[in-house]
Amino acid sequence: MDETELDDGVIVGQIVSGQKDLFRLLVRQHEKAVFGMGISFFRNTDDASDFVQEVFIKAYRSLSNFEGRSRFSTWLYKIAYNTALNEVNRRKEYHSLAEETADKLIHSGETPEWHTLRNIAKEAVRAAIKDLPERFRICVDLFYFYDRSYQEIEAITGIPVNTIKSHVFRSKIILREKLDDLKRSVV
Repeated sequence: MDETELDDGVIVGQIVSGQKDLFRLLVRQHEKAVFGMGISFFRNTDDASDFVQEVFIKAYRSLSNFEGRSRFSTWLYKIAYNTALNEVNRRKEYHSLAEETADKLIHSGETPEWHTLRNIAKEAVRAAIKDLPERFRICVDLFYFYDRSYQEIEAITGIPVNTIKSHVFRSKIILREKLDDLKRSVV
C-alpha cells in the first residue's frame, strides 16, 4: 500500500511506534484546513503560517495522547481551535471565514450595477456576521465553512451539541432578520 493511501489512525500508530518521518503525511493532509482556520482567526498569511506551525508542533508532541475515539482531523482541529482561541483571547480578535469567502463571490462579466449591488449585499452579510456573538460565529464558521458536523464541533470546541445547534439556528434567524431589514430599506 502506498503511504499516501494510509488512514490517519494507522499513520499515527506508526509514528508513535517510531516512524517519526511519517508525520509529514499528516501535515500534508491537514495543513490547508488548519491554515484556513488560521486565516479566519488572524486574517493574514504570516500569522496563519505561524499558527499552522504551532498547531502541528503541539499535535506532534501530543500524538501519543490520540486515542482514536474520534477522527484524527477532529482531534487536530480541537488543538487548532484551542490554540487559536488562546491567541485570540490574548489579542482580542476573531474574524469569520465568511468574510473571506464573501470576497470570492464576485464573478466576471457583471454589470456595474450588479457589481454595486453585490458589494452592498456582501458588506451587509459581513456586518451581520460580524455582529453575531463570538460563540455563534465560531459555530457558524465550523459548520458552514469547515463542513464540520455538530459532533465534531462539540469535540473541537467543548460546546454541547444542542447548544451548537441552537447557536447555528439562532444565527440564521439573526442574519435573516438583519438582511430582511436591509432588503426592506433598499426596496
